[in-house]
Amino acid sequence: MTGSYDEVAGACKNIRNFCEDSKVSKDICDKIEICLTEALNNVIKHSYKGESDKEIEIKVRKKRKIFEIDILDSGEARSCFEKPKLEFDPKDIENLPESGMGLFIIEEIMDETHYRIQDGKNIFTMRKFIL
Repeated sequence: MTGSYDEVAGACKNIRNFCEDSKVSKDICDKIEICLTEALNNVIKHSYKGESDKEIEIKVRKKRKIFEIDILDSGEARSCFEKPKLEFDPKDIENLPESGMGLFIIEEIMDETHYRIQDGKNIFTMRKFIL
């Protein structure tokens, strides 16, 4: 896919179909779709700075009890590796942060995440254990 927000929904739908075809539960497919959407939006916004002509490659594997997604891009490398800390009152819906929650959501939902740079590409791996 290219780094266009318009292509995120289609890419996520394709991965969701693969997830469902692989007999993964609906609940886990929902969680994977949320995380993939957040991760792709992060690449477009932070790595590619909105340059929609850049390529994003998505690799998906189901290995026994693990569903794994690699997202590869050639944009700006990620600099922060700490799990984000969000400080807000979840009961105060009106004042929830409008951005900055994507990585937090991914880290909360996925069982493992890993980021590396290899051969000039940023590679973000997300793993979800499926029982």
